[in-house]
Amino acid sequence: MIAGNTKRPRNVDTPRAAAILYGDWGTSKAYVVGLAFAVAGYSCFWLIAAMCLLTALVGINYMAICKHYPDGGGVYASVRHRSEIISIVGAFLLTADYIVTAAISALSAFQYLGVPHPEMFAALAIAVIGGLNFFGPRHTGGLAFLVSIPTVLVVLVLGLFCLPHLGDAIQHLQPLSGGFWKNWKGFVGVVLALSGVEAVANATGVMKLNPGSSDARPCVSKTSTRAILWVMIEVCVFTGLLGLAMHALPNLVISKDDVNATAMRGLPASQGVRDYMLRYMGQVFVGGALGPAAGHIAAWAVSIVFGGLLLSAVNTAIVDLIAISYLMSRDGELPPQFQKLNGFGVPNMGILIATVVPVVLVLVVKDVAGLADLYAVGVVGAIATNLGASSTDRKLGLAVWERVLMFCTFLIMLGIEISLLVDKPNARVFAVTVLAVGLVLRGLATEFSRKRKLAESGGTTVTAPVRMPEMPPVSRVQSLPGAPMVCAVRGAGKTLDFAISEAKDANRPLYLLFVRTLPVLSEDDHKRKWQEDDEAREIFAQARAKAGGHPVFPCYAVSDSVADTIVDITATMGASFLILGAPERMGLVSLLRGNVVREISKILPEDIHLLIYA
Repeated sequence: MIAGNTKRPRNVDTPRAAAILYGDWGTSKAYVVGLAFAVAGYSCFWLIAAMCLLTALVGINYMAICKHYPDGGGVYASVRHRSEIISIVGAFLLTADYIVTAAISALSAFQYLGVPHPEMFAALAIAVIGGLNFFGPRHTGGLAFLVSIPTVLVVLVLGLFCLPHLGDAIQHLQPLSGGFWKNWKGFVGVVLALSGVEAVANATGVMKLNPGSSDARPCVSKTSTRAILWVMIEVCVFTGLLGLAMHALPNLVISKDDVNATAMRGLPASQGVRDYMLRYMGQVFVGGALGPAAGHIAAWAVSIVFGGLLLSAVNTAIVDLIAISYLMSRDGELPPQFQKLNGFGVPNMGILIATVVPVVLVLVVKDVAGLADLYAVGVVGAIATNLGASSTDRKLGLAVWERVLMFCTFLIMLGIEISLLVDKPNARVFAVTVLAVGLVLRGLATEFSRKRKLAESGGTTVTAPVRMPEMPPVSRVQSLPGAPMVCAVRGAGKTLDFAISEAKDANRPLYLLFVRTLPVLSEDDHKRKWQEDDEAREIFAQARAKAGGHPVFPCYAVSDSVADTIVDITATMGASFLILGAPERMGLVSLLRGNVVREISKILPEDIHLLIYA
């Protein structure tokens, strides 16, 4: 049996890694500016500046984490070797964050689009995006990259129109008042949109290697550091700039927890601008310079690009929820139902949880500020867990300044988390609920594993021995001329018959490649054999019977990137022909899942011929 390489292809470059991060950090401008004004009025710039400083601190620390964890540096992966319990707590806190990220991103998107009852549209959007993920994970890095380009351009243009108004903004700027603890609570209330850095840390396993490094000794610091640095600078500079420019609007009035804009000196009135402050700023600043029509166009441009980026963040959050629940189930931390896959290689239970819970949450809370309270407790807790564990890990080769800075940032994040749990009862209830449900599920998984081991050790289950296909004699294989042929099979159908016929006619050995597609890989998946896969075993047995003594070799791989794995194994085998069946799925399903044949044809070496059996 030929075991295929199941390592994920390292094909995520700096722009796509940056897009993954920008999809979360970049969206913070959409709602954090308005929320800050609702908290502190015309002195809120100081809170926004403090949040930008914290964002920079977290970014610098995660540059170090990504450098030292090239195969995944998220809280679940990086902390697990020190304490399984702490890593599980961090993972459930991150789960809570992803749930709220999906809800708050969808709600904020439709707040910007100005639709009535935005919570209903948000719930529908989450349900639709979750349904689309039934057909397999989307290429979120590429999607986020496409959406982020117009968003950056719109933010840049908006920033340029803000520059002439900075003088007025500074005149309206007021000092903080009310004492340290009041301002600390205000600062804690605007600490949002940091979870993207966890997504980038988790993605180091698919980032391009540094020049001179290898899979044996990987290093992805060039890709990860640039990605974090680019986004960190953009977010800190433009969030600070837009937050300061907002003070140039003299007609903003705090109304309970919301912000209204009154008609004043030719400025248009608008209700509830807290949740779409950038749209209002675009209307005022661009309209003041180029006329009301241009102002309305600018407002719609801001709404559309931020709405698209926020909906992209919803998709990313759902995909991350599915992936983390699946990985924890593979590690025995969640019940096995979370790893049972549908026909498209996606766990149904993971999709259900990742879709239904955010839908219910957005319908119940209905408010961006309320969701923001719930959001921070999960992401702050997960990041604090990662920073605390990494900074105190003596086996991690951190420089002294990196370790000190990381530990100091951990203390700040810990203080924010404690404040959230003390001062925000809804956040406390939400965090405790997610942790409690997660620990109950972990208990069920542990009980299931214990009963299974007890049954196996007690001999209550008798498993029939697997009969391995007989291999052709070595002399028979060596006598065949030419390079071997590879056929990637999904079933024992006509493509398999065609491949065997072609191999016989060409008098060449045939490798049958079966790729088991999984949404995310665990360590056990790398060791999985075809004898443990009922479908693969059945296909190889039928192929051996049909071959009639012709050399046919089973080749098996577990992968989350089918096209890259097929090409990699075909090239490794030294094959001259790759045989594929024509895609059977057409229309929407083919569009959602992507065309594997098309992907293979793009990356297949020129010296390997591609045969498509239709």
